[in-house]
Order: sequence, then C-alpha cells, then structure tokens
Amino acid sequence: MNSILFLAVAVIAFAITALLGKWMIPFLHKLKFGQTIREIGPSWHKNKQGTPTMGGLMFIIGIVAAVFASIPMLHALQISETWLMQVKVYGGLGMAVGFGAIGFMDDYISIVKKRNLGLTEKQKLVLQFAVAAAYLGTVYLAGGDTTTLIPFFGRVDLGVFYYILAALGIVFLVNAVNFTDGIDGLNSIVSFFAFLFLALCAGVLSMTGLSVMGVASAAACIGFLIWNFHPAKVFMGDTGSLFLGGMVCALAFGMDLHVLLLPIGFVYLCEIVSVMLQVSYFKATHGKRLFKMSPIHHHFEMCGWSEVKICAVFGAVALLGGVLALLSVIYGL
Repeated sequence: MNSILFLAVAVIAFAITALLGKWMIPFLHKLKFGQTIREIGPSWHKNKQGTPTMGGLMFIIGIVAAVFASIPMLHALQISETWLMQVKVYGGLGMAVGFGAIGFMDDYISIVKKRNLGLTEKQKLVLQFAVAAAYLGTVYLAGGDTTTLIPFFGRVDLGVFYYILAALGIVFLVNAVNFTDGIDGLNSIVSFFAFLFLALCAGVLSMTGLSVMGVASAAACIGFLIWNFHPAKVFMGDTGSLFLGGMVCALAFGMDLHVLLLPIGFVYLCEIVSVMLQVSYFKATHGKRLFKMSPIHHHFEMCGWSEVKICAVFGAVALLGGVLALLSVIYGL
C-alpha cells in the first residue's frame, strides 16, 4: 500500500509542476520577468537573456501540494508518526519555503532593477540564518536533541555546538545548491538524484513523512526539467534553487543523518568550494585564476563541454554519491 502512496505523491508533484509550465512561462514572459545574464559569464550565455526566471515557483507549488495531499492518504493507510517527526517534516517544508521566499525577493529585486543583483550578500545571509535558526528552534521545542547519526559509528552528541554547526551547515549547503544553478537542467538533474536517494534512505529508516517529501521533490524536479532542459524555456531562479537547498537540508536533518550531505551533496559542495578556491587564489596571486571560470560547471564549459554533457557527467556523479549514501544507511545503521 505504501507504494501506492508514493506513486500518487509522485504523480501529483510531477503533474502540477509540468502542467504549471503551460501557464506560468507565458505569464512570466508577459510580466517581462526575464533573466539578466552576468557580464562575466560565458559569452554564449547572452542568447539566454530574457528567458523567464522564477520558474522555481512551479515545483514549489507542486511539492507543497503533493505533501499536503499525502496527509489524508497517510490517515487512510493508518500511518502515524511521532510529534517530533511531524515537526521535522512540516517544519522542514516550512524552512524550504522560507528559503524560497528569500530567493523570490532576490529575483524580484533583480528583475525590477534590470540587473543580475538583488539582495545584498549581507541581507541574504541574515535572512538565511534567521530561517535556519527558526527551523532548528522549532525542532528543539518539539523535543529534538543535539545528536547526529554517523553510519558505522552510531550517534554522536555535539552538545551546544550542534546548533552553531547546524546553522552554518544549512546556510552553506543552501548556497551550494544555488551555485549549482548555472546551466540548463543542471540543478534539476543533480537535485533529482539527491531527493531520490534521500527518499530511499528515509524509506529504509521507515520515516514515511520524510520519504514522501523526498519522492515529491524528485518527481517535481523531473516535471520542471521538461521546461528547463537545454535549451531552457524557463529558469528556476534563486526562488527555486534556494528552496531546493532548503529541502535537501530538511530531509538530511530530519533523519539526523547530516553526514549524508557529503556524498549526496557532493556536486553541490564541489560547486561552492570551486568558487571559494577561485576567489582565494585570485586574491592570493593578485589576479591569477585557478579555474577558467567558477563555479566549476563553467570551467568545463570553457573547456569545450556542452551543457548536455556537463549535466550528464554531473548527474552521474550525483547518482554515484546517492548510491554510496544509501549503502551506508543500509549497512551502517
């Protein structure tokens, strides 16, 4: 019966996301909510100027609708979870929506000002830490503890440092997912594999609510990919990428398996670390570059890789990371 639940959730998330494209893309065109391409980006990206952005609203609506549609189905199947787990599910969804709202503000300001800059870095970080703190505080009030599960080692109690590390980790990973959104379809494909394997890990641990969230998110990524694959008819914008980052964190944190973000989020981490290395090397060498361009997907573009090839290779890496994470949960817990 659980398979029927997951199938229904996947169909709802996919269908709503995919069908919204038929209406939302022309609507965004009409509002002139087009992407402004950075001057420092690859020159051939200039032909993407004006492609509708903020398309992340499509899968945000699809995922939220699918998760809430699952509630009566869970009751019908007599599947109940603890109060803490319910808070982790819906609090995690709220955290993702909060990050999506920050991205929406950033995208909207960028569009209004007709430049590729929205909120300032300081404004974004303050808001992001506020959302992360609200989620962590909610889980704490619901009875959450300061432990983390490490496959093959067991639970480790981090004490008060947990909240500091958790807030930093959430904001870091959310921005890493944001950096992954740079070429057609890349973030959608990488995030599909991340959500698929997070859902499978939650299923192995019998955390049905989290598994439902993961399935809905994976299906919505495929629904969005219909419109986002090269040549993209719509971009997710910060609205979508920050939301996806929040969902990835919600699932990993909900399982207390924060360490899963290393293999499952390997591509995300490579993207943000490449930016950090590029900036640090540029400053240290007074103008020299470690990569041809960062984030790392642009480096491969400058090396002659097509956007489709980058998506395929990065997707394969994400798939491998997901398999490693799932095996660690199956055999290490």
